[in-house]
Amino acid sequence: MPSKSVSPGPSEPAPQQPAAQGHLPPEGRMLGGQLPNTDKGLVPGRGSPPTDSCAGPEQSPVVPLHIPAKTSTEDPQAAAKPFTPKPPARPRLERALSLDEKGWRSRRLRGSREDLASRNGASPSRGSLQDQGPGPPAHPRSPPCLSTSWQEIPTSRGTVGRVGGSPSSWGNGVSGTVGASLDTLHRNGASAGSTPRLASGLPAHLLPALDWNVASNSLRAANKVDADHADFTLRLQTRLLRTHSSLGPSRPASPLAGDDGSLRSAKSSFSLLAPIRAKDVRDRSYLQGSLLASGALMGAEELARYFPDRSVALFVATWNMQGQKELPPNLDELLLPPEADYAQDLYVVGVQEGCSDRREWEVRLQETLGPHYVMLHSAAHGALHVSVLIRRDLIWFCSEVESCTVTTRIVSQIKTKGALGVGFTFFGTSFLFITSHFTSGDGKVSERLLDYSRTVQGLALPKNVPDTCPYRSDSADVTTRFDGVFWFGDFNFRLSGGRPAVEALLKQDPGASVPALLQLDQLTREMKKGTIFKGFREPDIHFLPSYKFDVGRDSYDTSSKQRTPSYTDRVVYRSRHKDDICPLRYSSCPGVRTSDHRPVYGLFRVRVRPGRDNIPLAAGKFDRELYLIGIRRRISKEIQRQQALKTQHSSAICTVS
Repeated sequence: MPSKSVSPGPSEPAPQQPAAQGHLPPEGRMLGGQLPNTDKGLVPGRGSPPTDSCAGPEQSPVVPLHIPAKTSTEDPQAAAKPFTPKPPARPRLERALSLDEKGWRSRRLRGSREDLASRNGASPSRGSLQDQGPGPPAHPRSPPCLSTSWQEIPTSRGTVGRVGGSPSSWGNGVSGTVGASLDTLHRNGASAGSTPRLASGLPAHLLPALDWNVASNSLRAANKVDADHADFTLRLQTRLLRTHSSLGPSRPASPLAGDDGSLRSAKSSFSLLAPIRAKDVRDRSYLQGSLLASGALMGAEELARYFPDRSVALFVATWNMQGQKELPPNLDELLLPPEADYAQDLYVVGVQEGCSDRREWEVRLQETLGPHYVMLHSAAHGALHVSVLIRRDLIWFCSEVESCTVTTRIVSQIKTKGALGVGFTFFGTSFLFITSHFTSGDGKVSERLLDYSRTVQGLALPKNVPDTCPYRSDSADVTTRFDGVFWFGDFNFRLSGGRPAVEALLKQDPGASVPALLQLDQLTREMKKGTIFKGFREPDIHFLPSYKFDVGRDSYDTSSKQRTPSYTDRVVYRSRHKDDICPLRYSSCPGVRTSDHRPVYGLFRVRVRPGRDNIPLAAGKFDRELYLIGIRRRISKEIQRQQALKTQHSSAICTVS
C-alpha cells in the first residue's frame, strides 16, 4: 500500500528544526533537508520551508521517498543539535559485498505523479514502489529521511554529479559521488525502455531520511512486483540455474550454449540436448495412440525433429555370393559407393548362396559401416540371408522386427531356393523387405512365376505389429499389407535371343546397348504383362548385366557352358501411397569379383509418416556383441596401418656415418 507522510499532532509540541542546508543529524549521517511541498493537499513535513504556491508534478517532480521510519527512542534535543560534517572522499560501502550491485542500479523508483495518484486512491502503476503491508508508526519528531544506503551504491567512473543532465545541489554535506550514482540509476532506467525513475530537476534542499530496514524492504518489494524488470528476471534465473560443477572443471562448454543460463532459451548450456520444459512434463495427453499427442515417441513432433522433410535415406543391395568362403577385402564399394556423398539412414543387404560363415559376413558389414550404425535384425533361411543395419540414433523409433520364410523347392529340406521376408514399422510407415532366389534356367519362366505366387501367399506378415492400413490389405498378397515393399534377389530371369546376339549388343556403346538388351529381358516383358510383381516398379537400368562372370575377372562366362549374360540380380519396389518411394541411384559393383554375380544396389528416398505409440517397440535392441567386434576390428586395422606407414617412413631415411 502507498506510504503516508506523518505530521506532528497538536498535543505534542516539538522544537523548530533549522532548515539550513548541509546539516545532518549526528545519529545516522542521514540527509536532514526536506523536499518542498510539491503536491496539493499533502501535509508538509516538520522543518520544511514555507512556500507560496504549489507547483504541479510536471513542473517540480520530486523523488517519492515518503516511507515511514521506525520509532526512535533517542532524545529529541540531541537529535536537533546541528553540526557540520565533512563530505567523504568516496561513498562508504559497508554492505556492498552483501548487495546485488546490478539490482540496485536497475530498481525502479516511483515518480511523484504515480505517488500522487496512489494517494488519491488510484491504482498504482505496475512495478511502482509499494510497501506490502502497513509500516511501523512514524516518530513525530523524525520525518521520513533518506537512508545511508544511497552511499552503498558504487560510483561509475567518469561520471559527474548531475541527475538527468542538470546540476544537483544537495547541500554541503552530500558528495558529488552520490549524484553520480543517481545519474547511473536514471540512465539505466531510461535505456531499459521504461519511464525515468528520477526527475530531471531536483530541488536545492536536503532530502528526508529513511530507516535502513524500511528502505531495503521497500526496494526488495518493488523487485517482486515488477515482473518484466531485468533484475527480476535475473534473480529468477539465478535461482533455477544448473551449473557446470557436476560436469567437472575440465569439460569444455557446449558449442550450442545459449545465453546466461536462461531457462527460456531453446539451447542448453550444459548439454547438446535441448532442455525439456517442466510444463511439457506436467501436461498429460489422454489421446492414447493419437498422431497428434504431444511428446509422442512416434508422433509428428519427433518425426519433424529428425526428418524435417519426412523422408529417410534407404540403401538396398542384393548379391549372389556363389557360396564362396572368400569375402572381398573391402566392402566400401558396395556399402559406400562413390556416387553417394553421405551415408544412408537404413541399410538392408540380402544375399543368396551366402558364405558358410554367416557371423563373419555380419561382422564385415558392421566393420565397414562403423560405430554410427548397429545391427537391428538379421535372419537366415538356408543359403538366404538378410541384414538390417540402422543409424543408432534411430533405433528407438522402430517396432519389433518380424521375419518369415517360404521354401519354393518341392523337397522342403533343400533350402537353396525360396524367399525370406523381414518386416517392421519405422515411425508410422511399415516396411517389408523380401529377398528371393527363384528357379534357374533360361527357359523356366513359368517356374519363376510360380515361385513368386508361392511367396506372396506364403509370407505370414505382419504378426504382432498392427497393419497401418488394414482396409487396403489383401489376405492373399503380403505386399499389400505394408506401406513400402522392397523385393530384391536373384530372380534368374534371363536375356532371350542366345549368347551370340547378346555379345553383339555388348560390343556396342553402353548407352545404346543397355536399352537394346532390356528389350530381350524376360522380367521386363512379364512385368508389362502383369503376371509378376503386380504394382511394383524398377528403377532405370544403366549398368551392364550382372551375370555371369568368371570369378576374379571382368569377362563373361568362358567355360564350356557359355551361359548368356543376363540381368538376374534386381531390386523392385512398391508403395501403398503414390510417389512415397523415389529412386536416386541404381547400379552394380564391378569391382567386387569374388563371385560370378556382381552385387546390385539401389539408393532410395522414402517418405515417412508419423505413427502411434501403441505398437510393440523394439526398445532400442541391437546386436551389442557384433557391434563391439566390428569396432575392435576397425581399431586393430587402423593401428596396423599406422605401423606400416611408420615402417615405410623409417626405411626411406638414409643415414650417413
